[in-house]
Amino acid sequence: MTQPLRRIIAQNRSGQAVAIPSICSAHPAVLEASLTLAQTLGAPLMIEATSNQVNQDGGYTGMTPPDFIAFVTAIAQAAGFEPKSLLFGGDHLGPQAWRALPAAAAMDKARDLVADYARAGFGKLHLDCSEGCAGETAQLPDAVTAARSADLAAVALRAAPNPADLLFVIGTEVPPPGGARADEAGDIPATTPAAAMATLAAHKLAFESAGIGAALDQIGGLVVQPGVEFSPQKVHALPLARDPELLRALQDWPAVCLEAHSTDYQDPAVFPRLAELGFAFQKVGPALTFAWRAALYALDQIRADLGGPHGPRLADVMEAAMLAAPGYWQGHYHQKAGDLYDQRHFGLADRIRYYWPAPQAEAAVAALFADLERVTLPDHALLRHFAAAEVASARRSAHGLPRALALAKVQSALRPYFFLFPTT
Repeated sequence: MTQPLRRIIAQNRSGQAVAIPSICSAHPAVLEASLTLAQTLGAPLMIEATSNQVNQDGGYTGMTPPDFIAFVTAIAQAAGFEPKSLLFGGDHLGPQAWRALPAAAAMDKARDLVADYARAGFGKLHLDCSEGCAGETAQLPDAVTAARSADLAAVALRAAPNPADLLFVIGTEVPPPGGARADEAGDIPATTPAAAMATLAAHKLAFESAGIGAALDQIGGLVVQPGVEFSPQKVHALPLARDPELLRALQDWPAVCLEAHSTDYQDPAVFPRLAELGFAFQKVGPALTFAWRAALYALDQIRADLGGPHGPRLADVMEAAMLAAPGYWQGHYHQKAGDLYDQRHFGLADRIRYYWPAPQAEAAVAALFADLERVTLPDHALLRHFAAAEVASARRSAHGLPRALALAKVQSALRPYFFLFPTT
């Protein structure tokens, strides 16, 4: 199952600018758009679930690891996606979801989590025990992080139907408390080669101490900060000319590549540059649901421009949903950063993505599509909000035009990650 990833790692480490995008989303339309694009391009695709999103208690999606596999597989089958090209990963697997508990109790939960992921068929497992539990510091030292990660790796190896197929990713890019710090030039400092080497050395010692030294060959990825980040209102672009020389840290690890998180909203030139720098795994999530939201709001404006029904605007429905259950955005958006309404609806953190499954939101989106399917949508109205290529793609789709336009907008956001494939 993870053999395609090993090939990509080998190609990247041989000097080729090769990478695979990892889709970190549980939104069904985002998954459909991603799978359809990858299918059109003949490319493999990695779909990842996080420990907060999917776990043995259901996570915020209500799905366990086997549920998530079945959920994505059903979407892939409906999209005609080749099953052997569909890869599953688990992101930030560790005690994060239970950090309020003492470490021993949180690690018990993390062991159950990792075992469930491994048994369910997730082949790529990011082991992340970097954040402290009750009574501990916010960020833990390498030695503690590595020992806990090795503990979870041993659990995964015992639980997996084919333990030799597991591919482990270690390390973390999680910024320090208060957020990532920009340097004097306004850039996000990259991880230093020395810090990356220390992380690898700590994990080597921990795996050997846990009696799973043979599984060191199954470490395939190291998460480090290349210098990309985004806040609710700002994208920190990768300095394209800068080489943080992180490949030096991998000189004794020929089967390991670098993994980049938070690559959302970057310029298309960034993704091949990341691949050149050794980042064969590139994660994206909020930018795709952001594109979905942008498409829906554009369609809602088109409906109004064409004299559509005078019921509640989609933004009003979403605002009511967010105010009624503020837990998903409070603590992420702050008044001092600007207008809270703008942050809720248009912030790059895209916390609105948690509200699309709400019944009132689903009903509003269904009504929007139905209203627009009953009228003629002229190109001149569409081209105010959608690129010409998006309109052309949507008009070729088997979906109704409104939904097809929204899917095309998501694909526009994802397409730069497939920089090795021809334009279709």
